[in-house]
Amino acid sequence: MLRHAIAPLRRFTKVSHDLVRHPRLNSDAKLLLIHIQGLPDHKVGKPLGEHATDLGMKPRAYQKAKQLLLECGYFHEWQWQDRRGRWNTDQLCSNVTLTREEASRVRHGVPPEGPPSVPEPAVGGTAPRNLGGPPPVEEDQEKNAPHPPPQYPYAADAPEVPERPDGPGTSGASGPPERPEDPGATAEVAQAERVLLSLRHTHPGLLLGVREARGLADAAAEWLRRGLTAKDLHRALTQGLPADGVRSAVGFVRHRLVAKLPAPPEPSPSLPARGPVACAGPGDEHYFRPLGDETHCGRCRTAAAAAPPARRRAIPWRALVEQEAAARA
Repeated sequence: MLRHAIAPLRRFTKVSHDLVRHPRLNSDAKLLLIHIQGLPDHKVGKPLGEHATDLGMKPRAYQKAKQLLLECGYFHEWQWQDRRGRWNTDQLCSNVTLTREEASRVRHGVPPEGPPSVPEPAVGGTAPRNLGGPPPVEEDQEKNAPHPPPQYPYAADAPEVPERPDGPGTSGASGPPERPEDPGATAEVAQAERVLLSLRHTHPGLLLGVREARGLADAAAEWLRRGLTAKDLHRALTQGLPADGVRSAVGFVRHRLVAKLPAPPEPSPSLPARGPVACAGPGDEHYFRPLGDETHCGRCRTAAAAAPPARRRAIPWRALVEQEAAARA
């Protein structure tokens, strides 16, 4: 056969030969994975099924492609329950095969583990291939983002930060250092940090790094402590953006967190304490402490409610006739 190929200058996606020539993946699975890898960051925050719908993939074909990607290590999925009992799903697609442990570290933003020190390969030698490591510098970093696309862009009611595997990453790996465990960190701070990291999925100009989000998490957590939900916080930070764009995401978010901080909720007025009063119910004299204008204690009110209603005495029909005749007269 003859072949004619011209390398594109823009709008292309780098795909490895291992993926294109994978013996187990069918064409739908390969196309779906390549489609997701070529999307910008602000368009990947949808479930895998919606991306398949965009490609016109039938439900049965999508289920088959999803199963193949899951078995071959290109797709991982986690289901977790938040503090309100609602179930959420996180999904991760990778252009390389990842084990479950490697995928979990990428999901939590932890650099993949590696050997403590790797000597430089000799001239003509071959270097070992690390499937779970970061991509080379020349590749498009936006297409291989270390954070998985969340299913819910608002990250509403997210649980506490999940535990991360022990042990630091490689000394030469890029990315933020692992966050030490802080016993004083509250659930509101962890939830606020997830909201700040999810702002980029709504507006690309609000892209915050991990260090930047941690620096603003305490100020954002104050919103949650004052009764607002994570969705309310996300809406307040993304609505009404400047027409000429956001020049500094950190400065803009910090200004809004301070300028639009809602007032703390007013404490509910407590009822004044009242002394014990005598119950007007039957039986021996006894006392109770009323909450309002009650005249009977709780036991007497319960007994009165449970007692059968008094039966009315039947009036003879002749007496009813006499009463009716007297009323007419």
